[in-house]
Amino acid sequence: MAREQAGRGLALRGAVALPAGWASPQDLVRGAGARALACLAEEAGQRRLFPWLAVAFGAGILVFFAAADGLPALWAPLGAAGFCGLAAILARARPVALALMLGLAAGFLGFAAAAIRVAQVAAPVLPRTTIAPLAGFIESLDEREEGARVVVRVHRLGEMPAGERPERVRVSHRKADRLRPGDFIEAWARLLPPPEAARPGGYDFARDAYFRGVGAVGSLLGPATVVPPPVPPPPALRLSAAIDAARNALTRRITDANGGQAGAVAAALVTGKRGLIEPDTNETLRAAGIYHVVSISGLHMVLAAGVIFWLVRALLALAPGLALGWPIKKIAALAAMVGVTAYCVFSGWDLAAERSLVMTLVMLGAILVDRPALSLRNLALAALVALAREPEGLLGPSFQMSFAAVAGLVACARLVDGSLLRREAAGPLGRAFGWAAAALLGTLATTLVAQVATAPFATYHFQTVQPFGLVGNALTLPLVSVAVMPAAVLGILAYPFALDRPVWWAMGLAVRGMLDIAAWIRGFEHATLVVPAFGPWALGLLTLALLLLTLPASRLRWLGLGPAVAGIVLAATPPRHDLYVDREGAGAAVRGADGRLSTLGRPPPFVLEQWLKADGDARPRTDPSLARGEACDRLGCVATGPEGRRVALVKDKRAFEADCARADVVIARAAAPPGCAARLVIDRAFLAAHGATLVRFTPDGYALTTARRPGERPVWRLPPPAAAPAPEADETELEP
Repeated sequence: MAREQAGRGLALRGAVALPAGWASPQDLVRGAGARALACLAEEAGQRRLFPWLAVAFGAGILVFFAAADGLPALWAPLGAAGFCGLAAILARARPVALALMLGLAAGFLGFAAAAIRVAQVAAPVLPRTTIAPLAGFIESLDEREEGARVVVRVHRLGEMPAGERPERVRVSHRKADRLRPGDFIEAWARLLPPPEAARPGGYDFARDAYFRGVGAVGSLLGPATVVPPPVPPPPALRLSAAIDAARNALTRRITDANGGQAGAVAAALVTGKRGLIEPDTNETLRAAGIYHVVSISGLHMVLAAGVIFWLVRALLALAPGLALGWPIKKIAALAAMVGVTAYCVFSGWDLAAERSLVMTLVMLGAILVDRPALSLRNLALAALVALAREPEGLLGPSFQMSFAAVAGLVACARLVDGSLLRREAAGPLGRAFGWAAAALLGTLATTLVAQVATAPFATYHFQTVQPFGLVGNALTLPLVSVAVMPAAVLGILAYPFALDRPVWWAMGLAVRGMLDIAAWIRGFEHATLVVPAFGPWALGLLTLALLLLTLPASRLRWLGLGPAVAGIVLAATPPRHDLYVDREGAGAAVRGADGRLSTLGRPPPFVLEQWLKADGDARPRTDPSLARGEACDRLGCVATGPEGRRVALVKDKRAFEADCARADVVIARAAAPPGCAARLVIDRAFLAAHGATLVRFTPDGYALTTARRPGERPVWRLPPPAAAPAPEADETELEP
């Protein structure tokens, strides 16, 4: 008997001998399959499969934006989703087939949602730089230290017909003191198409402007005259203008009560108006890792809802009859839902605030139906609602970072709630110590988990890392939670009674403390690290790792370690480009002998800043060493790059003859002559077809990375004009 068992263990299909006791590949496959089925059964038992529908929905949106060339026929994705839904009903007795069909249906619905959204916001985009008289209603006005940034609903733009002129334009104006939202103005304006990405893979302002309905950006030339409107403003415009005017009035009241940057930050925390915050203050907040505090998003919504919930419940609990006979917890949740919705409307209802509102409403709604308020199922439902309404948000850092942070916090709930330190202790002192230690651990753990979960997205979009962000959040978030946001809610309640000024003053004191802490942390060495930009494949792997590590409840979560390691390796070894070329050919940056970039020509400041960050270069855009490697005259500039390649930037057409004969790479805003002998010519025609360009020099030639492929026409871009190149834009007017 023993010999027969040993014989069976020595043969594999009668051909391959294995040592005794070793399992055959068939046994391994069967065992792995059984374990996988057991894990899937555990996932289904804990209702962890539903969040993957939101993932599939998002995948459909990504497919649309990455691959769709124009608008598809809506019947195709909707019909495919219906077919998959019917197949899921027929396959409900087979769990694997059911899950697969539901996932495919969600993916097709995400694709359809993106197509519907694009069709809804479709509007003309200005094809070329234009200087013309502009007339229209002011929709919103953001005050700044000098002037304001104004969004105008266009009524007339020169002689441009209605089907060609943009519906909205965003312009800057230095003398906007007398302008108010809702005014009908007439002025001369210099407008240009919303700019594309400064580099391949970088922030695409043209895409965001398209989905906001903004078809041109620029500035007003001369005074803007307020005149009687030729037509009554639409009701929706009157409402949005009235809300924006109220926000501006409250912003001025808060800043007047405090003054300085403390007042500007306090106003931004309440109204969402960040125009008065100086760039240096923004950098201080970023260095401390707390810039998210001034963006109306998840933190504000949760704190506002929490304060309202606590106040209403506490007030109701004062009346024994109400406390014993009414569900005061649900009443408080309903009041918080109404209050946080009103706050979102008042703060501008931007994309980040809206997504945070959806998540907060779902959490509060769970209280109304006696469900856990914080769960991955509720998070997935919030993601589905937010993506169905604004599918383009999936491409931006706000959506990615907010949902990543919450997913990490839900998955690590036992760690971040501090319950591990809460034990019954003898005496009030022991209990107080336990609660204090638990609160401290919870704050530190929450910050750490949120930073780890959001790090891939923050690094991908902004190319910066704040090593002391844990310290900054741990020191400032308690101040924000205990003093700043409760004061903000109290100030809003006192504002109609004109009793709010002392509240804003007290809030300003807490904000000054927050700014002092941030300034102290900014003074640390290496408080902000600039890292080279990595590609979308690394981000995709890191996103997959995050999903696998947070969504499963079984051992399937450990599958996330593989893509996590691969994503980190790819992110840590990004390709280095030797030449950056502006989308309009106004300037370039070439890598010198010291391995650092130096400029050619005059790249726009905002573009140069993006290039430096993408290269992992912490120098400011005003650093004099950036111009060290160029030799310029009236006709152009010349520099030598890696591999001894000679790069020439042509300013005047008279330089083409010499540069085409001597240079390896010729860059020009104008059209190069047909016989240009340079190995690589990046001229007007090339840039019109490819946009911003990155070049890596190789021994055999050049490796190019461009913002778009020839013939590619995403929905938010019009074909480049065939006319003469546009004048150089002032990038300070175009920064988002």
